Amino acid sequence: MSAPGDANVPASFAESDFDRYTAWLRARTGPNWSAATEHRFVTELAAGELDDAIFCRYLVQDYAFVDALTSLVGHAAGHAPTVETRVELADFLTTVGTDEDEFFRRSFDALDVPDADRTDPDLWAVTRAFQDLLGRAARAGYAESLAVLVPVEWVYLEWATAAAEEPRPDRFYLDEWIDLHAVPAFREFVGWLREELDDVGPALSLRRTQRVDRLFRRAVELEVAFFDGAYQPD
Repeated sequence: MSAPGDANVPASFAESDFDRYTAWLRARTGPNWSAATEHRFVTELAAGELDDAIFCRYLVQDYAFVDALTSLVGHAAGHAPTVETRVELADFLTTVGTDEDEFFRRSFDALDVPDADRTDPDLWAVTRAFQDLLGRAARAGYAESLAVLVPVEWVYLEWATAAAEEPRPDRFYLDEWIDLHAVPAFREFVGWLREELDDVGPALSLRRTQRVDRLFRRAVELEVAFFDGAYQPD
């Protein structure tokens, strides 16, 4: 379970000074947000200093994570309130299933990843925890699905946007991993996700508000643990 949110941030959005629901949720994550967006993993990746073995371990697990993520997006589309919302989520699924999947395949080839690790890897405990979180959010409803989708995509947008401004790494799989999460289309999608959660969040019941808060904070905690895992080969 996620620990209580930052004690300096009100547990109720209505009692806070934040003008956006998602800004309040982010503040509730406390130091974990910076721990994720400024993690050693992303700073070394941006500088082109990340060891191939570390990135390879990470990429194998992330590919397994993406499978659960696409399932969550599909469930979110099923819960979505409008046709336009479903189309937006479907477009994201198409991008993940084409551009991003093609990146994984080329990167696996370049890094000589065995077929077994591509299709049936031994999962880290944090990867299984992430899969469980995504599954619980998907079953709970639209706001809960957004409560996980928003932070996992927003964290990547933030670190990749900063990385895109630096001298770029030479290895294509590091450089393109930055690009995939810093391009205008991804920035617009994350902005749209935030707007969706900003719209539905304030009207939730107290019970669902607390659940959304817990899911959001847990997702950020797991992002930190996921980056940590890349440095722990055992």
